[in-house]
Amino acid sequence: MRLLLAEDDPDLSRQLKSFLEDSGYAVDASLDGEDAHFLGETESYDAIILDLGLPVMDGISILKKWRDAGIDTPVLILTARDSWSEKVAGLDAGADDYVPKPFQIEEVLARIRALIRRAAGQASSEISIQGLTLNSATSKVTVDGMPIKLTAQEYKLLSYMMHHPNKVISRTELTEHIYDQDFDRDSNTIEVFVTRVRKKIGIDIIKTIRGLGYQLVSE
Repeated sequence: MRLLLAEDDPDLSRQLKSFLEDSGYAVDASLDGEDAHFLGETESYDAIILDLGLPVMDGISILKKWRDAGIDTPVLILTARDSWSEKVAGLDAGADDYVPKPFQIEEVLARIRALIRRAAGQASSEISIQGLTLNSATSKVTVDGMPIKLTAQEYKLLSYMMHHPNKVISRTELTEHIYDQDFDRDSNTIEVFVTRVRKKIGIDIIKTIRGLGYQLVSE
């Protein structure tokens, strides 16, 4: 899963980015509104964390432009604690949720997980498909109750596929959602990751759709 983090405080941005990456997300960080707006329009994200008080272009303006352009990526806004008007304006502009500053980073992570679940039509943090279970809150994967050890990239790939069961997903789409923009992306490595994940889970639910990509079959 890949996130855009738009926060102009360098220390807070670094702290959040590090925590989110340690939690299994690929994260692109932006320190100003113009850059954040560009990334949100041109890159693929599973969720966006947007500070409303960004320089160059404010968060509300960015959000309105994204929604006007048909970009429906879930957005969590960061607001001043006592500014109820900011919260209302953000939600009316198309935000999906908000967190007032100062906040606990764990709360931001929990809200991001919830936004991604809802966007994928999942009600629980635990997704189970044919005996394969992924818990997004703990980052644990099991098959019939037995724990499976995955690398960070293998987990990101499996998590994305389990959040989109039965969808045919191209190598390009998988590449866009498991790497941040600074990573030297190579879609050929996706085949390697898929092969490794198949071997580790030991059940035949990830199908190769020739010429199109891969599909995690729920039945």
